[in-house]
Amino acid sequence: MKDSQLKALIKKTTAKAAQPKKQPRPSFDSTLEATRGGAEPLSGSEAEEIFKEMKRREF
Repeated sequence: MKDSQLKALIKKTTAKAAQPKKQPRPSFDSTLEATRGGAEPLSGSEAEEIFKEMKRREF
C-alpha cells in the first residue's frame, strides 16, 4: 500500500469517526413502545401480582 493510499484511508476513517451519532428514531408503531418494557418497575405493580398468582397455580 502506497503512502498516499494510506493517508487517504486514514483521512476517510477519521472523518467517518468524527461524524455525530444519530439519535434513535421513534418507532412507527405505538405497540412496540408498550412492549419494550423498562417504563414500569416490577415492585408493587400489577405485573408482580400476576406473576405471584401464576407461581401458585399448577398447570
